Amino acid sequence: MRGGGANGYSAGLMIPSLPSIRRPKPHRRSAPFAVRPAIRRCTAGRTLALFVASFALASCGGKGAGGGGFQMPPTPVEVSRVEPQTVRDQFHALGSIESDENVQIVSELSAIVVALPFTEGQSVEKNALLARLDDREFRAAAQRDAAELDRARLAYDRAVKLSEQKVISAQDLDDAQATLKIAEANVALSRARLDKTRIRAPFGGLVGRRRVSPGAYLSTGDVITELARVDEMKVTLSMPERYLGQLHPGLPVTIMTPAYPNESFAGRLSVVDPIVDPQTRTVQLVARIPNVGRRLRPGLSADVSVTFAERTRALVVPDEAVFAEGNRSFVYVVKTDSSVTRTAIDLGSRDSSHVEVLRGLERGALVVRAGHQKLFEGAKVMPVSSAGGHAAGPSGKAAAEARK
Repeated sequence: MRGGGANGYSAGLMIPSLPSIRRPKPHRRSAPFAVRPAIRRCTAGRTLALFVASFALASCGGKGAGGGGFQMPPTPVEVSRVEPQTVRDQFHALGSIESDENVQIVSELSAIVVALPFTEGQSVEKNALLARLDDREFRAAAQRDAAELDRARLAYDRAVKLSEQKVISAQDLDDAQATLKIAEANVALSRARLDKTRIRAPFGGLVGRRRVSPGAYLSTGDVITELARVDEMKVTLSMPERYLGQLHPGLPVTIMTPAYPNESFAGRLSVVDPIVDPQTRTVQLVARIPNVGRRLRPGLSADVSVTFAERTRALVVPDEAVFAEGNRSFVYVVKTDSSVTRTAIDLGSRDSSHVEVLRGLERGALVVRAGHQKLFEGAKVMPVSSAGGHAAGPSGKAAAEARK
């Protein structure tokens, strides 16, 4: 083979047996036939390589010669539809429930307890008799003072007649009049003391347990029981001074208590303390809550929510649908062709699970709730519900087309 490098075969072949073949003389005709088997093997290898390469190119080319290249399948994402809801600007604090009125029933006299005509823990009406003390001494004193009053009144009447007859001086008439007034005061005092032997409820409410028993000797100030008005309850709480400009009596208040974990009780703010505590920089508040059924009791703790403002047609999206870039907030909106577009939004109030959208979205828009971390502008998505099924809505058909 003369000029083996020029024919393009010997340079690319790796045939172990070629170096051992003796080169034939140029005038012999059998020389070309000695290398033909090697040349045929080389041609078959190149043909196979070209076939594999052309098959790979055809596979990357998509459908037909005019295909658009490889296409990513739609990304499954969880979506949520933007709908108007009621949004409240609220402040939450821990408060304490107190009775509207709460007093200790005490004795104003030193005397022995004769009877306690009330049932512990039960409701009593205003002026109901709670305790009766031994009144014999006080009744006798009242009768004595009444007799003294009668005598002083007769003496004064006699002095008036004698003064008209010029029998007594004006001084004697004045002394008789003063004695009469003293007797009247003594009678009033003795009657008041006698009345205090009958201890009555100053208002209607729930009476507490007995602190004494019949027959016990009471000194002035000893506690007999407690009385609380519970038809309406007070809730006391404190709030930072920065909210003072938004506070005023009449704001709606809602409370929840561990005693009734699945219920809420509504009321109104009634008192805003005019003085801010200089130590804590907080303002003290009092709210009043109707106590239907008298289930709330003094001393319970309460989770209090004070509502500053309420918007009934606010647009709301799930909190996890919002992501931030710099100082702006964005969501991915699913369009009718199942592609997504990044949309900037302005946020309003937010809680633990939802965010109010002030600008940037319209009612009925479909936003990506979960899965936006793997999206980009124009990406195709397959909306699914939180339960795992395909989401209903106008994007369902387009998502099905994208999956084909």
